[in-house]
Amino acid sequence: MDLTKIISISGKPGLFEIVGQMKNGVVVESLLDGRRTPAYATQQISSLEDISIYSDDDDVPLKDIFGMIKAKENGGKVTLSSNNNSAFKAYFEEVFPDFDRDRVYTSDIKKVVKWYNLLMEKGYLEEEEAEATEEAPLVEDAEIVEERTEEASTTSEAPESTTTEEED
Repeated sequence: MDLTKIISISGKPGLFEIVGQMKNGVVVESLLDGRRTPAYATQQISSLEDISIYSDDDDVPLKDIFGMIKAKENGGKVTLSSNNNSAFKAYFEEVFPDFDRDRVYTSDIKKVVKWYNLLMEKGYLEEEEAEATEEAPLVEDAEIVEERTEEASTTSEAPESTTTEEED
């Protein structure tokens, strides 16, 4: 799952995909409604690839948290009532029991769940499986080419030197 082109913009709802560049920012497309708008360098922009969740030991990348949620939900969406804060905390404790309860707020948990559901709906979390199946034949092809190269180098002999010295 490649989340480098998926961003969050402070003050704007939802997530955005980077679709182009400008000299003073980027062009983004909303994952909520598909509208394209500019996002300027002066705005607070965060790539989902760079976001992590506080834990008791080390910070855990958001991508890993999405993987944990996906495993718990068997690839489905999370269905929780947005009004029940204790349900969100209890759910997050099941998914990620080591999160730092002092620094991870209920609003953060709600945002993670909301982002997960949006990314699942748009198919961004499904790419991980598709990439793995596409990469496998490439590895096999590379091994075959390497084997053929090794066979060719062992069966073909280096040409003998055919230099002749001319006498004056």
